[in-house]
Amino acid sequence: MPRRKYRKRSEILPDPVYGSRLVARFINNIMKSGKKSVAERLFYRALEIVEKRTKEEPIAVFEKAIQNVIPALEVKSRRIGGATYQVPIEVRPERRYALAMRWIISFARSRKGKPFAESLAIELIDASGKAGAAVKKKEDTLRMAESNRAFSQFRW
Repeated sequence: MPRRKYRKRSEILPDPVYGSRLVARFINNIMKSGKKSVAERLFYRALEIVEKRTKEEPIAVFEKAIQNVIPALEVKSRRIGGATYQVPIEVRPERRYALAMRWIISFARSRKGKPFAESLAIELIDASGKAGAAVKKKEDTLRMAESNRAFSQFRW
C-alpha cells in the first residue's frame, strides 16, 4: 500500500487476436507461474470450442458471460462492539470485472475430468445463458447482501 498517493494503474495492452483489453485481462487471470503463452492457448482453444457448440461469435458469448456474472453488491465483515456484521456494500467497477473473471476461472478449474479449455468453454456457455456455477455464485452473493440490508447503516 503506497504511503502517499494511490498507485497509478498500469495500462494493459489489448490481446493480439481480438484487440480487447477485457480478453487480455482474462488471459492474465488464467495465467499461472508467468506462462502467458499457455494461458493464451487455453483461452483461444476454449473460444474455438464455444464457436463450434453455439454457432455464435465467441467473443460475444465471452462478453455476455462476463456481463451475466458481474456482481452489483457484496458483503464485507465489520466488527462493531463484540459482534461481527456482514455489511452490504456496492462493488467498485474494477473489482466487478475482477470478481467475475475469478469466479468463471475458478469454477472452470474445479470441473474435473475434462481439459481446462473444454471446461472453460462450458462455463462460458453456461454463464452466457445465465446458468452455471459462476452465475449461482453471483446470485448467492446478491442474496447475502439483500438479507443483510438491515446492517447497511454500519457502512464506513
